[in-house]
Amino acid sequence: MYRILTLPILIPMLMGLVLLIWQPRVSWIRKTYVITAAVLTSVISGICIVINGVYGGDLLACIMVRFSDIISISLRMDGAGMVYGALVSVLWPMATVYALDYMDHAAHQNRFFAFWLMTFGVVLGIAYAEDFLSLYLFYELMTLTCLPMVMHTMDEEARYAGRKYLCYSLAGAAFAFIGIVFLLQYGTGHLNFTYGGVLDPARVAGSETALLVAFVAAFFGFGVKAAVFPFHGWMPDLVVSPTPVSALLHAVAVVKGGVFAIVRLIYFGFGVDFLKGTWAQTAVMTAAIITIVYGSARALRTPHLKRRLAFSTLSNLSYILFSLTIMSPAGLLGGMIHMIYHAFTKITMYCCAGSILHQCGREYVYEMEGLGKRMPMTFALFTLSSLALIGVPPLGGFAGKWVISEAAVASAYPLAYVGIGALILSTLLTTLYLLTLVARAYFPLGEEKEQMEIHDPGMGTTIPMILMTATGVLLALCSDPLIRLLQQVSLGIL
Repeated sequence: MYRILTLPILIPMLMGLVLLIWQPRVSWIRKTYVITAAVLTSVISGICIVINGVYGGDLLACIMVRFSDIISISLRMDGAGMVYGALVSVLWPMATVYALDYMDHAAHQNRFFAFWLMTFGVVLGIAYAEDFLSLYLFYELMTLTCLPMVMHTMDEEARYAGRKYLCYSLAGAAFAFIGIVFLLQYGTGHLNFTYGGVLDPARVAGSETALLVAFVAAFFGFGVKAAVFPFHGWMPDLVVSPTPVSALLHAVAVVKGGVFAIVRLIYFGFGVDFLKGTWAQTAVMTAAIITIVYGSARALRTPHLKRRLAFSTLSNLSYILFSLTIMSPAGLLGGMIHMIYHAFTKITMYCCAGSILHQCGREYVYEMEGLGKRMPMTFALFTLSSLALIGVPPLGGFAGKWVISEAAVASAYPLAYVGIGALILSTLLTTLYLLTLVARAYFPLGEEKEQMEIHDPGMGTTIPMILMTATGVLLALCSDPLIRLLQQVSLGIL
């Protein structure tokens, strides 16, 4: 049991490497191998989560590589890591089933799914890292393992998107590293995640300004992957990648990895006691508020379906960031609630967009005329997810926005009230850019000229989308246990 926490990280990484070397040519062998790897990883991750919940994180803590007394690659599951790890472990196998069916006739599937599995292990490494150095290692590995999937088709658009993603990610990581160095220099002698922060007041005295600058640099550095304005430019271009990649990167892996790193930075690194009420809080909250409105406005003006969803993701990620920058337990609670519900909602919407593209090649909003009747299951799931994202009660998006707004009001911070206004405006824009699309699908303005046969995709694609939607709805309808758990995390009890 001493090393069991390394298994959900090492198993998919090693099995992905084996697949890259092995290169099986028989489709059913590859599919069986990939599904087995994904399910096995999720099961072991789930077992670790249960053990952690029963016995506490110290039982599973372990060191993978030790460089010195204070620098090592180590693992330990706390409440925040448990929540993110559970989210990844639930959604990844569903997305894997969808991807296997969606990519069935694509080229270079062995390479694609090798990096797909490696990324699974790396993201769980981010979730279960014990300290900032370990998180940073897996954070950088995520950039590298995602890149081949982004550039999978290797056409000009994919290569351009990959180069842009790589440049943004490496530049952001450099700024994030500045914050880690300052935490080590002015901390209590270690980089282990500590609720409330690791700064040593005796060392901090006289260097507050430098530390605040380092925090802002690290926030925007990690914020690159969370697509915070103005460092969001890579994100809409990633829609050229295969849809399963867009779905996973924009709902679970890259962007949520960036958000999770900011959770660690604020609440487990610099600490809210040091940051709250400073110009640094004003700076990062302002960036989140601007991104909320900017992303929604760009989504409304964008006719390309997947790009519209990308700008929507950009906006909703900053709902989470805005909540985190309130810098209170209630803000952390609201951010985690929205992180979870947004993941289930947005991954379903991307998968629906991919199904539409796969079945009839349509990728623009004005091409959706009449598809609601011809692809009833796909658009039913898309519509339900749209209502959840808008925040129609009792679906999950409502709970997230409500708790975020409560935290903003309770903070009595004037800028937080501006954030509430941004949430209201963004909700209005979200209603417009999603329901206008749904209206076109169900209530076409004219007769559809194209007579080609269009229908819902096969069960291999449809069932994962149903499971994702059903799980998200179930979590919303039975939200009390989840919210109680998240409350303990937000208070540092877990």
